[in-house]
Amino acid sequence: MKKVVVLGGGTGLSTLLRGLKQFPVDITAIVAVSDDGRSTGKLRQEFNVPAVGDIRQVIIALSETEPLFKKLLNYRFKTNSDLNGHALGNLLLTGLINVSGNLSTSIESLGKILNLKGKVLPLTEDNVILMSKMEDDSIIEGEHNITESNKNIKEIFYKEKPKVLDEVIYEIEHADLIILSMGSLYTSLLPNLICDEVKVAIDNSKADVMYVCNIMTQPGETDDYKASDHIKTINKYLNNKKVNVIVVNNGKVTKKIKEKYLSMEQKDQVIYDKEELKKLNLKIIADNFIKVEDDILRHNIAKLGFHIYSYLLKGD
Repeated sequence: MKKVVVLGGGTGLSTLLRGLKQFPVDITAIVAVSDDGRSTGKLRQEFNVPAVGDIRQVIIALSETEPLFKKLLNYRFKTNSDLNGHALGNLLLTGLINVSGNLSTSIESLGKILNLKGKVLPLTEDNVILMSKMEDDSIIEGEHNITESNKNIKEIFYKEKPKVLDEVIYEIEHADLIILSMGSLYTSLLPNLICDEVKVAIDNSKADVMYVCNIMTQPGETDDYKASDHIKTINKYLNNKKVNVIVVNNGKVTKKIKEKYLSMEQKDQVIYDKEELKKLNLKIIADNFIKVEDDILRHNIAKLGFHIYSYLLKGD
Protein backbone atom coordinates (compact mmCIF):
# COMPACT_ATOMS: atom_id res chain seq x y z
CA MET A 1 0.00 0.00 0.00
CA LYS A 2 1.32 3.44 -0.97
CA LYS A 3 2.30 5.78 1.88
CA VAL A 4 0.90 9.31 1.60
CA VAL A 5 1.99 12.05 4.00
CA VAL A 6 -0.25 15.12 4.09
CA LEU A 7 0.85 18.39 5.72
CA GLY A 8 -1.50 21.20 6.68
CA GLY A 9 -3.99 22.24 9.30
CA GLY A 10 -7.56 23.26 9.90
CA THR A 11 -10.54 22.72 7.65
CA GLY A 12 -8.50 22.33 4.45
CA LEU A 13 -6.54 19.35 5.72
CA SER A 14 -9.55 17.59 7.23
CA THR A 15 -11.52 18.08 3.99
CA LEU A 16 -8.75 16.55 1.89
CA LEU A 17 -8.42 13.59 4.27
CA ARG A 18 -12.13 12.79 4.08
CA GLY A 19 -11.72 12.26 0.35
CA LEU A 20 -8.38 10.46 0.49
CA LYS A 21 -9.45 7.92 3.14
CA GLN A 22 -11.97 6.46 0.68
CA PHE A 23 -9.05 4.88 -1.21
CA PRO A 24 -6.57 2.12 -0.24
CA VAL A 25 -3.63 4.28 0.85
CA ASP A 26 -1.54 4.48 4.02
CA ILE A 27 -2.24 7.99 5.33
CA THR A 28 -0.20 10.06 7.76
CA ALA A 29 -1.51 13.54 8.54
CA ILE A 30 0.98 16.04 9.96
CA VAL A 31 -0.83 18.90 11.63
CA ALA A 32 0.43 22.39 12.48
CA VAL A 33 -0.29 23.29 16.11
CA SER A 34 -0.01 27.08 16.05
CA ASP A 35 -3.73 27.94 16.16
CA ASP A 36 -4.55 30.19 19.11
CA GLY A 37 -8.14 31.29 18.53
CA ARG A 38 -11.44 30.47 20.24
CA SER A 39 -11.51 27.32 22.40
CA THR A 40 -8.01 26.23 21.37
CA GLY A 41 -6.48 29.56 22.36
CA LYS A 42 -8.09 29.52 25.80
CA LEU A 43 -6.86 25.97 26.48
CA ARG A 44 -3.33 26.80 25.29
CA GLN A 45 -3.19 29.77 27.64
CA GLU A 46 -4.60 27.96 30.66
CA PHE A 47 -2.88 24.58 30.33
CA ASN A 48 0.26 25.42 28.28
CA VAL A 49 -0.50 22.77 25.65
CA PRO A 50 -0.11 22.73 21.85
CA ALA A 51 -3.14 23.70 19.75
CA VAL A 52 -5.69 20.87 19.75
CA GLY A 53 -8.48 22.30 17.56
CA ASP A 54 -7.02 21.36 14.17
CA ILE A 55 -5.97 17.98 15.61
CA ARG A 56 -9.61 17.39 16.61
CA GLN A 57 -10.82 18.17 13.08
CA VAL A 58 -8.29 15.80 11.50
CA ILE A 59 -9.10 12.97 13.92
CA ILE A 60 -12.79 13.33 13.06
CA ALA A 61 -12.00 13.36 9.33
CA LEU A 62 -10.07 10.08 9.54
CA SER A 63 -12.48 8.41 11.96
CA GLU A 64 -14.44 5.35 10.84
CA THR A 65 -16.91 5.52 13.73
CA GLU A 66 -20.56 6.41 13.64
CA PRO A 67 -21.62 10.06 13.05
CA LEU A 68 -22.72 10.48 16.68
CA PHE A 69 -19.10 10.48 17.86
CA LYS A 70 -18.20 13.10 15.27
CA LYS A 71 -21.03 15.34 16.44
CA LEU A 72 -19.98 14.77 20.03
CA LEU A 73 -16.35 15.79 19.49
CA ASN A 74 -17.43 18.90 17.57
CA TYR A 75 -20.10 19.87 20.11
CA ARG A 76 -19.53 23.35 21.54
CA PHE A 77 -20.92 24.29 24.94
CA LYS A 78 -23.32 27.22 25.03
CA THR A 79 -23.38 28.47 28.58
CA ASN A 80 -22.62 31.48 30.77
CA SER A 81 -19.80 29.59 32.50
CA ASP A 82 -16.12 29.19 31.54
CA LEU A 83 -17.14 26.24 29.36
CA ASN A 84 -18.81 28.55 26.86
CA GLY A 85 -17.46 28.08 23.33
CA HIS A 86 -15.28 25.08 24.15
CA ALA A 87 -15.49 22.10 21.80
CA LEU A 88 -15.87 18.82 23.69
CA GLY A 89 -13.12 17.22 21.59
CA ASN A 90 -10.70 19.98 22.56
CA LEU A 91 -11.42 19.41 26.25
CA LEU A 92 -11.00 15.66 25.82
CA LEU A 93 -7.63 16.03 24.09
CA THR A 94 -6.44 18.50 26.72
CA GLY A 95 -7.47 16.11 29.49
CA LEU A 96 -5.67 13.25 27.74
CA ILE A 97 -2.50 15.37 27.50
CA ASN A 98 -2.60 15.93 31.26
CA VAL A 99 -3.12 12.19 31.84
CA SER A 100 -0.65 10.80 29.28
CA GLY A 101 1.94 13.58 29.36
CA ASN A 102 1.99 14.53 25.67
CA LEU A 103 -0.19 15.23 22.65
CA SER A 104 1.08 12.35 20.49
CA THR A 105 0.07 9.69 23.01
CA SER A 106 -3.29 11.43 23.50
CA ILE A 107 -3.99 11.31 19.76
CA GLU A 108 -3.01 7.64 19.62
CA SER A 109 -5.32 6.79 22.52
CA LEU A 110 -8.28 8.66 21.08
CA GLY A 111 -7.51 7.25 17.64
CA LYS A 112 -7.95 3.69 18.88
CA ILE A 113 -11.40 4.52 20.24
CA LEU A 114 -12.46 6.25 17.01
CA ASN A 115 -10.87 3.68 14.66
CA LEU A 116 -8.81 6.08 12.56
CA LYS A 117 -8.01 5.19 8.98
CA GLY A 118 -4.50 6.58 9.15
CA LYS A 119 -2.06 8.19 11.55
CA VAL A 120 -2.26 11.72 12.98
CA LEU A 121 0.90 13.47 14.17
CA PRO A 122 1.33 16.96 15.59
CA LEU A 123 4.24 18.80 14.00
CA THR A 124 5.66 19.39 17.47
CA GLU A 125 4.80 18.93 21.13
CA ASP A 126 5.88 22.51 21.83
CA ASN A 127 3.41 25.28 22.60
CA VAL A 128 4.51 27.29 19.55
CA ILE A 129 3.70 30.92 18.79
CA LEU A 130 3.41 31.91 15.14
CA MET A 131 4.81 35.31 14.16
CA SER A 132 4.44 37.34 10.99
CA LYS A 133 6.37 40.16 9.38
CA MET A 134 3.95 42.25 7.36
CA GLU A 135 4.54 44.23 4.16
CA ASP A 136 4.98 47.41 6.22
CA ASP A 137 7.66 45.58 8.30
CA SER A 138 5.47 45.51 11.41
CA ILE A 139 5.56 42.29 13.47
CA ILE A 140 2.38 40.53 14.57
CA GLU A 141 2.35 37.81 17.23
CA GLY A 142 -0.17 34.95 17.26
CA GLU A 143 -2.00 33.15 14.47
CA HIS A 144 -5.36 34.66 15.38
CA ASN A 145 -3.96 38.20 15.27
CA ILE A 146 -2.22 37.52 11.96
CA THR A 147 -5.47 36.27 10.44
CA GLU A 148 -7.44 39.24 11.77
CA SER A 149 -4.92 41.80 10.53
CA ASN A 150 -5.81 43.70 7.36
CA LYS A 151 -2.15 43.92 6.35
CA ASN A 152 -0.44 41.74 3.76
CA ILE A 153 1.93 39.07 5.04
CA LYS A 154 5.59 39.26 4.04
CA GLU A 155 6.87 36.19 5.89
CA ILE A 156 6.04 33.95 8.83
CA PHE A 157 8.24 32.42 11.50
CA TYR A 158 8.04 31.00 15.02
CA LYS A 159 8.79 33.10 18.09
CA GLU A 160 10.93 30.24 19.38
CA LYS A 161 12.21 27.39 17.22
CA PRO A 162 10.14 24.25 17.92
CA LYS A 163 11.43 20.69 18.18
CA VAL A 164 9.84 18.72 15.34
CA LEU A 165 8.83 15.18 16.31
CA ASP A 166 11.24 12.47 15.13
CA GLU A 167 8.27 10.46 13.85
CA VAL A 168 7.25 13.36 11.61
CA ILE A 169 10.67 13.34 9.97
CA TYR A 170 10.59 9.55 9.54
CA GLU A 171 7.15 9.58 7.90
CA ILE A 172 8.15 12.31 5.43
CA GLU A 173 11.39 10.60 4.47
CA HIS A 174 9.58 7.29 3.81
CA ALA A 175 6.60 8.70 1.92
CA ASP A 176 5.59 7.69 -1.61
CA LEU A 177 3.82 11.03 -2.02
CA ILE A 178 4.02 14.25 0.01
CA ILE A 179 0.86 16.35 -0.21
CA LEU A 180 0.70 20.00 0.84
CA SER A 181 -2.94 20.57 1.67
CA MET A 182 -5.28 23.33 0.63
CA GLY A 183 -6.40 25.65 3.41
CA SER A 184 -4.93 28.83 4.88
CA LEU A 185 -1.61 29.13 3.07
CA TYR A 186 0.31 31.23 5.61
CA THR A 187 -1.32 30.08 8.84
CA SER A 188 -2.08 26.37 8.24
CA LEU A 189 0.28 25.01 5.57
CA LEU A 190 3.46 27.09 5.80
CA PRO A 191 3.82 26.65 9.60
CA ASN A 192 4.86 23.09 8.71
CA LEU A 193 7.45 24.27 6.20
CA ILE A 194 9.25 26.93 8.25
CA CYS A 195 10.97 24.17 10.22
CA ASP A 196 14.42 23.27 8.87
CA GLU A 197 14.03 19.60 9.83
CA VAL A 198 10.89 19.28 7.71
CA LYS A 199 12.53 20.86 4.67
CA VAL A 200 15.54 18.56 4.97
CA ALA A 201 13.25 15.53 5.32
CA ILE A 202 11.41 16.55 2.13
CA ASP A 203 14.77 16.82 0.35
CA ASN A 204 15.75 13.36 1.63
CA SER A 205 12.49 11.78 0.47
CA LYS A 206 12.12 10.17 -2.94
CA ALA A 207 8.48 11.26 -3.08
CA ASP A 208 6.93 13.84 -5.38
CA VAL A 209 5.65 16.98 -3.69
CA MET A 210 2.02 17.71 -4.59
CA TYR A 211 0.11 20.87 -3.75
CA VAL A 212 -3.69 20.85 -3.68
CA CYS A 213 -4.61 24.42 -4.57
CA ASN A 214 -7.37 26.43 -2.90
CA ILE A 215 -10.51 27.23 -4.87
CA MET A 216 -10.89 30.67 -3.26
CA THR A 217 -8.45 33.33 -2.05
CA GLN A 218 -8.20 34.26 1.62
CA PRO A 219 -8.36 37.89 2.78
CA GLY A 220 -5.08 39.13 4.24
CA GLU A 221 -3.22 36.00 3.15
CA THR A 222 -3.71 35.37 -0.55
CA ASP A 223 -5.59 38.37 -1.95
CA ASP A 224 -5.35 38.36 -5.79
CA TYR A 225 -3.24 35.16 -5.74
CA LYS A 226 -3.43 33.03 -8.86
CA ALA A 227 -2.65 29.30 -8.69
CA SER A 228 0.97 29.98 -9.69
CA ASP A 229 1.37 32.54 -6.88
CA HIS A 230 0.53 29.81 -4.35
CA ILE A 231 3.27 27.60 -5.82
CA LYS A 232 5.85 30.39 -5.92
CA THR A 233 5.16 31.25 -2.27
CA ILE A 234 5.45 27.63 -1.13
CA ASN A 235 8.66 27.11 -3.11
CA LYS A 236 10.28 30.08 -1.33
CA TYR A 237 9.93 28.17 1.95
CA LEU A 238 11.23 24.85 0.59
CA ASN A 239 14.90 23.91 0.17
CA ASN A 240 16.14 22.01 -2.89
CA LYS A 241 13.06 19.95 -3.65
CA LYS A 242 10.18 22.07 -4.88
CA VAL A 243 6.53 21.38 -5.64
CA ASN A 244 6.35 19.32 -8.83
CA VAL A 245 2.64 18.43 -8.98
CA ILE A 246 -0.40 20.68 -8.59
CA VAL A 247 -4.04 19.67 -8.24
CA VAL A 248 -6.03 22.70 -9.34
CA ASN A 249 -9.64 23.61 -9.96
CA ASN A 250 -10.60 24.64 -13.50
CA GLY A 251 -14.36 24.90 -12.84
CA LYS A 252 -16.12 28.25 -12.70
CA VAL A 253 -17.83 29.60 -9.62
CA THR A 254 -21.34 30.85 -10.41
CA LYS A 255 -21.97 34.59 -10.40
CA LYS A 256 -24.36 34.24 -7.44
CA ILE A 257 -21.83 32.40 -5.26
CA LYS A 258 -19.00 34.65 -6.36
CA GLU A 259 -20.91 37.79 -5.38
CA LYS A 260 -21.81 36.25 -2.02
CA TYR A 261 -18.19 35.43 -1.17
CA LEU A 262 -16.94 38.83 -2.31
CA SER A 263 -19.52 40.74 -0.27
CA MET A 264 -19.49 38.61 2.91
CA GLU A 265 -15.93 37.25 3.12
CA GLN A 266 -13.93 39.31 0.58
CA LYS A 267 -12.94 36.07 -1.14
CA ASP A 268 -12.54 35.61 -4.89
CA GLN A 269 -11.87 32.58 -7.08
CA VAL A 270 -8.25 31.52 -7.49
CA ILE A 271 -7.44 31.90 -11.19
CA TYR A 272 -6.10 28.80 -12.94
CA ASP A 273 -3.23 30.39 -14.88
CA LYS A 274 -2.22 27.33 -16.85
CA GLU A 275 0.58 28.88 -18.93
CA GLU A 276 2.31 30.33 -15.86
CA LEU A 277 2.06 26.96 -14.10
CA LYS A 278 3.69 25.27 -17.10
CA LYS A 279 6.68 27.61 -16.73
CA LEU A 280 7.18 26.19 -13.22
CA ASN A 281 7.73 22.68 -14.66
CA LEU A 282 4.72 21.26 -12.86
CA LYS A 283 2.65 18.20 -13.58
CA ILE A 284 -0.85 19.67 -13.68
CA ILE A 285 -3.96 17.78 -12.55
CA ALA A 286 -6.87 20.06 -13.41
CA ASP A 287 -10.58 19.33 -13.02
CA ASN A 288 -13.79 20.93 -11.83
CA PHE A 289 -13.51 20.34 -8.08
CA ILE A 290 -16.32 22.72 -7.14
CA LYS A 291 -19.17 21.40 -5.02
CA VAL A 292 -21.81 23.72 -3.59
CA GLU A 293 -23.74 22.76 -0.45
CA ASP A 294 -26.25 25.27 0.97
CA ASP A 295 -24.57 28.07 -1.01
CA ILE A 296 -21.20 27.16 0.54
CA LEU A 297 -18.27 26.22 -1.70
CA ARG A 298 -16.56 22.91 -1.01
CA HIS A 299 -14.00 20.73 -2.71
CA ASN A 300 -15.53 17.63 -4.29
CA ILE A 301 -13.69 15.27 -1.96
CA ALA A 302 -14.48 12.07 -3.86
CA LYS A 303 -13.10 13.51 -7.10
CA LEU A 304 -10.10 14.95 -5.26
CA GLY A 305 -9.28 11.60 -3.64
CA PHE A 306 -9.70 9.79 -6.96
CA HIS A 307 -7.22 12.06 -8.76
CA ILE A 308 -4.63 11.69 -6.00
CA TYR A 309 -5.02 7.91 -5.93
CA SER A 310 -4.84 7.73 -9.74
CA TYR A 311 -1.60 9.72 -9.67
CA LEU A 312 -0.16 7.27 -7.15
CA LEU A 313 -1.08 4.30 -9.34
CA LYS A 314 0.58 5.87 -12.38
CA GLY A 315 3.82 5.92 -10.43
CA ASP A 316 3.88 2.12 -10.20
